[in-house]
Amino acid sequence: MNQKPYLIAEIAQAHDGSLGILHSYIDAVAKTGVHAIKFQMHIAEAESSIHEPFRVSFSREDATRYDYWKRMEFTLAQWAGIKQHCDEVKLDFICSPFSNLAVDWLEEIGVHTYKIGSGEVNNFLLLEKIAQTGKPVIISSGMSSFEELDKTVEFLKQRKVDFSILQCTTAYPTKPEQYGFNIISELKQRYKVPVGFSDHSAKIATGIAAVALGAEILEFHVVFHRDMFGPDAKASLTLEETKLLVEAVNEIYIANSNPIDKNTNESFGELKAIFEKSLAINKDLPQGHLITFDDLESKKPKGYGISATDFEKVIGRTLKNPKSQWDFLNEEDLV
Repeated sequence: MNQKPYLIAEIAQAHDGSLGILHSYIDAVAKTGVHAIKFQMHIAEAESSIHEPFRVSFSREDATRYDYWKRMEFTLAQWAGIKQHCDEVKLDFICSPFSNLAVDWLEEIGVHTYKIGSGEVNNFLLLEKIAQTGKPVIISSGMSSFEELDKTVEFLKQRKVDFSILQCTTAYPTKPEQYGFNIISELKQRYKVPVGFSDHSAKIATGIAAVALGAEILEFHVVFHRDMFGPDAKASLTLEETKLLVEAVNEIYIANSNPIDKNTNESFGELKAIFEKSLAINKDLPQGHLITFDDLESKKPKGYGISATDFEKVIGRTLKNPKSQWDFLNEEDLV
């Protein structure tokens, strides 16, 4: 792992359509240490219809899923202000478009990277629109089989798109048996591109494990509190948990970047002298006594008697002189 994992905090719909709450998330996320903040750009008329069902029936104020997307909208001018705020606090502005019109808007305001949601992996119309921008792309593999991913990867490669793939399970929150950590290495071997993990478990440990297992990108939902309104709140990390995750992931990166060589232990010389032990006598013994196993003890520090490692070499040998209980046993004490 040559670079620290790229950490993306996703806001998604946590703002619940409030521009003020969204801007407060930008300020809060900027204090956590992540590299990027991710949004979803919903333009209801361009991406949805009144026929779209709710994934989770959570809303008491939106009669249809279309109504919900309509309430999640911001104007192009408002999105420009959001992007400017991200620039000011030095967060990369990443966004998932759900329509070609959203791509036009994102190009106008200057998106850093496009994120392709799990439901859009097979939407080649949208992928073609994004490919034409020349911007980097991150794909979530959540609902896709390898057969489907192969087609999408080939589509992007033909268009020379700079892309990466995230192992993702479309379940909110994700249970441990659904994480699919094994897919991280499988994606790397299959596609030879940067691979990461998109997390919906609401647990710090999941992201730490993913990075330890080779994830180069880590994306996770964030929320001020998991009891807040919205479909993703229960599958999100709090801002406080996000800070802890960033610290832990950076330590994992340092650990992975510094492999230990077990062929040498020279650096432990001083400690070994303190912790390792010398042979000693556990009872008063007369001159001429034949040493048995039951006569021996090991005492710190090393170097004051025969090494405890070599105890077998002294069994059956004769004492030259009497020894008192707890005396160290040295070679000159033996015939």
